[in-house]
Amino acid sequence: MTNTRMPVLQEDKPKKKKSRKLTVILMLLFAALLGVVFFRSPASRITEIDFLGSKYSTQEELLKQSGLKKGGQYFAVSKEKVAESLQSLKTVQKAMVEKSFPGTITVQITEYPAVAYEIDTSGSLKAILSSGASVSIDDSGIAVEKPILTGWKPSDPYRSKLCAALADIPNELTSDISEIVPSPTPSFPDRIKLYTRSRFEVITAVSLLKDKVGYLNEVIETNSPGTITMLEADSYVPFIPETNNEEEEN
Repeated sequence: MTNTRMPVLQEDKPKKKKSRKLTVILMLLFAALLGVVFFRSPASRITEIDFLGSKYSTQEELLKQSGLKKGGQYFAVSKEKVAESLQSLKTVQKAMVEKSFPGTITVQITEYPAVAYEIDTSGSLKAILSSGASVSIDDSGIAVEKPILTGWKPSDPYRSKLCAALADIPNELTSDISEIVPSPTPSFPDRIKLYTRSRFEVITAVSLLKDKVGYLNEVIETNSPGTITMLEADSYVPFIPETNNEEEEN
């Protein structure tokens, strides 16, 4: 009797490879589907926006400038770009952005300090920041020791330089200054006049103010009211000339 052997069937390797590829494709499609579902769900949206430390900028201005809005894509928000956009405002010196999942964005605002005030054409009092920006304020935001700028045009380049100079001077050195007006000459296009609460009249220049303000306070503390000139040379002339003892006796 002849023994007949059945041929051994070999494994179908190509079918196994196709099965693995199909599994990978299905997993990728499933992951993509989950991603689409997630990014369309409320969990991926901005639900809360908080601006902290803002005094001179409104919520509407900050939202518009930052590009943030409730319902926007949380993961599409770049902290660096939002901060950069906000710092282009003349009221914002620095912005720090924090993201807290799910959906909360907090922005800490540091604004330029107020260095002076001005009264606009409508009679409203406005604060002038160290950046040169003029902003509306309420009565609670007034610091009485700040000077008032009078007669300055918004386009005057020395106005913004004056604000920057005032920001670099300690408050105790400017607290007696009540008013600053432009008084340019051909020799000193940035010449200004200052009036103090102690009744002195001061002539100086924007570019010299920071270096000369120490002399101003020395004269005010030790002399009667008069005219103080602080340009290339410093001088003081009292409004009422002082008389010596002999003249008084006669």
